[in-house]
Amino acid sequence: MDPKSIGGVIADLRKKCGITQTDLAERLNISNKTVSRWENGLGFPEITQFPLLASVFGVTVDYLMTGDKKGITIAGNILADIIKNIDYYPSIGLLSTIREIKMSVGGCVPNTAINLAKIDKTLPISALGKVGKDEYGRFVLSEMSRYGIDCEQVKISADKPTSFTDVMNEPSGERTFFHARGANAQFSPLDVDIDAINTQMLHIGYILLLDSFDEPDSEYGTVMAHFLHDVQARGIKTSIDVVSESRPDFKDKIVPALKYCDYAIINEIEAGMVADISAYNEKGELDKNNIRKMMEFIAAKGVKEKIVIHCKPAGFCYDVATGNFTCVPSLNIPSDKIKGSVGAGDAFCAATLYGIYNNFTDKQLLEFASAAAACNLFAENSVDGMKKKEEIEKMGEIYGRKRI
Repeated sequence: MDPKSIGGVIADLRKKCGITQTDLAERLNISNKTVSRWENGLGFPEITQFPLLASVFGVTVDYLMTGDKKGITIAGNILADIIKNIDYYPSIGLLSTIREIKMSVGGCVPNTAINLAKIDKTLPISALGKVGKDEYGRFVLSEMSRYGIDCEQVKISADKPTSFTDVMNEPSGERTFFHARGANAQFSPLDVDIDAINTQMLHIGYILLLDSFDEPDSEYGTVMAHFLHDVQARGIKTSIDVVSESRPDFKDKIVPALKYCDYAIINEIEAGMVADISAYNEKGELDKNNIRKMMEFIAAKGVKEKIVIHCKPAGFCYDVATGNFTCVPSLNIPSDKIKGSVGAGDAFCAATLYGIYNNFTDKQLLEFASAAAACNLFAENSVDGMKKKEEIEKMGEIYGRKRI
């Protein structure tokens, strides 16, 4: 039994029943300090107390011990991607033709949530974030709802527009981004009812693009770290993603959150900036030993269960409890089949979350995640390329894997 999970369920049920800690303590003939310890994950009831607790709350003992939490919550950036296919990215003062313009969902929440829904439509998925009262906001919410994603807790800003990104997509698949922060900069823990989250996992991204969450916190280091602590206190597993943005305070914004993460899913550049280690040697070749050192550094900063790093050549998983380090090369997709790579990291992330949720082995997790990321390459936007679980699992047989 997990004390934090049980404590979160007790706290949630007590509040829903309108019972104070003192009231509950009196009914159980214990001290209110004992109830407080339970709810903070510092212990749990004796086995003989569970039937009485269940009776007080009007639930089964099984529910009391598990909370019946199902599914995954995706929180953070919500935006519209305005994808512009261009001939090439021009130097300053030169002209490049825009051949086509399309609108798609973008950001951690729509990309990851929709990819999860396409992988497995039976998986309960909910979204947390903020959009503007405008065309882009209506579009993104409509797209997520179309895939059965619960958007009830997505807030509408009264004065900020929906965030958007102009994506300049070259024929090679390389892309450049111009981002308007909009309502994402306003989204904060005040917009989240943690007690209403009834899922097993919460994944949030992207750190460095959520201004309110990136603010300093006197006790936890950052507001994000404080938020993740509070989510974990309810017995919910936490996961983060980061944006690749070179800035002097990069580590200051990332490291405090790691202490309150069960999982970190990031790319090799981001991991390298956290650990001050390059993923590549002097010849420009991927250095697996350095990747492992990055992961060990991140684990030492507090991530509790798994660290997953993805890059073009391969995916890596580090199990914190055992120290096991697993590497799986990426699929060998022919260049002439690649239409784009917008959201490939989110596709990898979605499949990683799915693998964790379903208790895949580390090798199975990386094989599945790399195949899901490869699916993304067959479409110009961030979600159209994703396939069902059974189709993703066949990708390795079709294309084989790279050698590193």
